Amino acid sequence: MSRADRITGQAAGARESAGQIPGQDLKQSAEEQSPGTGAATIALPVLGMSCAACQRHVEQALNDSPGVVSARVDLMRHRARVEFDPRITQPTALVQAIRDSGYDSALPRMADSVPAPMKMDSMALSPGLKAAVTILAGALAMLFSMPLGVASDSQMGGFDHGLMQLLPWMYALPVSALRWTILIVTAVLAIWAGRGIYLSAWKALLHGETNMNTLVSLGTGVAFFYSAYVTVWPNANGNVYFDSVLLILGFLLLGKWLEGRARHRALDAVDALARLQPATARVRRSADSSGNPVEEILPLEQVKVGDLVVVLPGERFPVDAVIESGRTSVDESMLTGEALPLARGVGERVLAGSVNYDGAVACVAEQVGVETVLAQIGRLVEQAQGSRAPMERLADRASAVFVPIVLGLAVLTLLGWLIFAHSLPLAIANTVAVLVIACPCAMGLAVPAALTVAIGRGAQFGVLIKGGEALERVSTLQTILMDKTGTLTIGRPVLAGIHSLSTLADKDLLRIAAAAEDHSAHPLAHAIVDQARALGLSWQPATEAQIISGRGLTAQIEGQRCLLGNLAYMQEEFIPMPATLPVEAAGVTRLWMALDGELVGYFDAKDALRLSAKSAVAWLRGRGLQVEMLTGDSASAAAPIAAAVGISQVAAGLMPADKLARIRELQQSGLRVAMVGDGINDAAAMAQADAGIAMGAGAALAQEAGDVLLLNSDPIGICTALGLSRATIAVMRQNLGWAAGYNVIGIPLAAGLLYPAFHILLTPWMAAAAMAFSSVSVLLNSLRLRGWKQEIIN
Repeated sequence: MSRADRITGQAAGARESAGQIPGQDLKQSAEEQSPGTGAATIALPVLGMSCAACQRHVEQALNDSPGVVSARVDLMRHRARVEFDPRITQPTALVQAIRDSGYDSALPRMADSVPAPMKMDSMALSPGLKAAVTILAGALAMLFSMPLGVASDSQMGGFDHGLMQLLPWMYALPVSALRWTILIVTAVLAIWAGRGIYLSAWKALLHGETNMNTLVSLGTGVAFFYSAYVTVWPNANGNVYFDSVLLILGFLLLGKWLEGRARHRALDAVDALARLQPATARVRRSADSSGNPVEEILPLEQVKVGDLVVVLPGERFPVDAVIESGRTSVDESMLTGEALPLARGVGERVLAGSVNYDGAVACVAEQVGVETVLAQIGRLVEQAQGSRAPMERLADRASAVFVPIVLGLAVLTLLGWLIFAHSLPLAIANTVAVLVIACPCAMGLAVPAALTVAIGRGAQFGVLIKGGEALERVSTLQTILMDKTGTLTIGRPVLAGIHSLSTLADKDLLRIAAAAEDHSAHPLAHAIVDQARALGLSWQPATEAQIISGRGLTAQIEGQRCLLGNLAYMQEEFIPMPATLPVEAAGVTRLWMALDGELVGYFDAKDALRLSAKSAVAWLRGRGLQVEMLTGDSASAAAPIAAAVGISQVAAGLMPADKLARIRELQQSGLRVAMVGDGINDAAAMAQADAGIAMGAGAALAQEAGDVLLLNSDPIGICTALGLSRATIAVMRQNLGWAAGYNVIGIPLAAGLLYPAFHILLTPWMAAAAMAFSSVSVLLNSLRLRGWKQEIIN
């Protein structure tokens, strides 16, 4: 979904009503559902990709398929995410489109409740084994080629002479027998080790495409067949490059093996989330003959909503549930980044994957399988890791022409050495070196590798960044605008006073107000309802309830029209107000109440400041960011909070449209702005901002609408998102610089352009080693982000 679409949708949602806006469920966010379009989304594995060119070919094939709305291919996960119209096409057709493009795919298992961890199957070590065998064979081929006198590395002079003294028997072997033996061994090992490479190149050729495997196949093919020609016709009097063939394949496989291990480490964050959920649950469903409950250990997929699940100390909760009996403390650090144990008792919610510390509890399952917060977070992180960052567009454009350009340079290298040096062996060697040193893989992995690690690292801190585009926007922020309630304060105010201005008793005022506010999600509504319930009050359900965004609400209660809201709302409804309004205490939010057009009283509520708010604001200001507060509360309620956290610029009494106007004003002045809010009343403002940062933890995730979600509602998460995004952008730039610089320097070096001045030539196997190192170095540099730490904030 484009940012323009998101702005339009969220702004429309914000205009509905405060507290009644349907929350954008995290599952929908993770699956990029398109309401009203009938589009569906599916993730398909893509097998056989080796570089950015492969990624581009698969993406193009899917996007050209009928019924496909959009398709993105993730080179890190070897997976395609396709949004399609099920009325026009089906998943099986999408799988076929991938196969028709020269790669393989299959329909995924739809029953997985959380993203399956990236496991190393029985064949995962085969690239490492093949690499070791092939490199060893290549080294032996180089060794036994020395007596031929025309081996690819026979220029090693002194080493060759010393080897003759050390192993005279080897130099006594017939040259013809040596050549034929090495030819046969090379042919067998090349087919065994390079079968996948050659098949991939052949499939690409059949589809009129090129990729990294095309370069490797051409390089090793030219080297092998030229060496075979020299072997079969000895009078040809040329060098043999069997050792280069084996070493090229060996180093390529070694690079792929190391790359696979690095990818696995880069994806550890999602794997860790997947491992949090137990495979079984202890469920209490039936009773024995004596009427005592019986507990069964059931597979997780058999647990249903409403089941009574028993969790013992030290176990993880298998489902999202509400505690029915018992009391304990839980560790939700892997979900929210909050390391402190949290007390949980009867009626309180626990989340799947969290650890039960010290008490046995029985709880009623509310969400199971794919509906749990854990599963939703896993999907969101996985989707974000597979997103495309704007910085990646440069790599995409380069990869589109990279292989054809390298093929052209290889032809020029061959012709150049034949024309100017009149040496076919040198022309062959340098051409092969050019083909194998080129590395489109490093360019393709430069951005997604860093993005994947950063998204996972953020999730470990309880900060979910929704993708590459969001990460880049966060890194460039200059101004942070913060809501007050629920952002700088805890967002759960308590009543500080009930004041009757009529004959009604305080408890009657509270009872009527609770009836009106019972179904509202506004923090002040919670304060009123909580207080009424604490006093044991009961009330009749309200009718004709209507929320007035940024003002208050109206409802019919006990035959009377009840108005609850701020001063501006009372004035709009022409409610007669006292000539002298009661003084509003510092930090207090006032809610006025009228019945049938007459003012009957008011409520004062007070919210508590978040402990980390002051530190977060100080950190942001210390790094040159402008911090402002935008709130719908009164100036008297906002001023003490702003002063306590160190914010000097405060705009109070704002409607949602006023917040939008302030954001646009700042943007028009050239500033890049973030809006931090609770994701409901501030949805339109967050959408208009360059980056929206939404507060919310646990069940509140369903209300989030930002580019960044702070799972534990901690303002420090703003600092984490900003610091991590800037560190990630730096790594992305390093990766792109290395990938581009490597190819700009490596290809001319392999072509022999430095030979006239410095007499430097790269042998083909050296070029292959450099190519393998290039991709691995990009991944290793990205993995540094796994150790990124939030600066200590006091």
